Amino acid sequence: MTEADFLNRTRTFYDAIAEDYATLFQDELAKRPVERAMLSVFAELVEGDGPVADLGCGPGRTTARLASMGLSVFGVDLSESMLAIARRENPELRFERGSMLDLDLPDGALAGALSFYSSIHTPVERLPDLFAEFHRVLAPGAPLLVAFQAGDEHRHHDRPFGHPVSLTFQRRRPEHIAELLTAAGLTLLSRTVREPDPALDETSPQAFLIARKPA
Repeated sequence: MTEADFLNRTRTFYDAIAEDYATLFQDELAKRPVERAMLSVFAELVEGDGPVADLGCGPGRTTARLASMGLSVFGVDLSESMLAIARRENPELRFERGSMLDLDLPDGALAGALSFYSSIHTPVERLPDLFAEFHRVLAPGAPLLVAFQAGDEHRHHDRPFGHPVSLTFQRRRPEHIAELLTAAGLTLLSRTVREPDPALDETSPQAFLIARKPA
């Protein structure tokens, strides 16, 4: 699959389901104390008042959470339909369309970056390129938080909410992601894995890796 193929498939999927997705996950962070705690840790690691990017921001809920913590944060996403929701709900914040693999940012521009369940559609062979791009745009000493579902079994969603689209959500092993982040030149700071919560209809553990670009 070419880069254009998986980017177009991902964009088409989220453009189709954006409104349904945003409604279903309206208060998702309120139900997830570990996720809120990891965002708080990440925010504390950001030094200064430089820009922070929520990469693959979707409807902007995580972006807004980080903004409420005092970060100068903006969102980037492939899906214009997701961005429309993010802008509607957070008119005071900035949201841009773009690909995480080719960010329209100069080297060392970011005081921090977040990939909150947004790397799960990137083919495994392109993850080194993705993490190299994250490394490029981070300033020395800046933190990165990567969250994803842990495991080996991928989950394929076909016709969600009745829309004629499909997409595979890829699970990753935390140790493999840690190796790739290190290979990209980042220093791993923490690795947290929580067990699936049946009340949230989860079938896999949730992983949170925090790394930093060396100073």
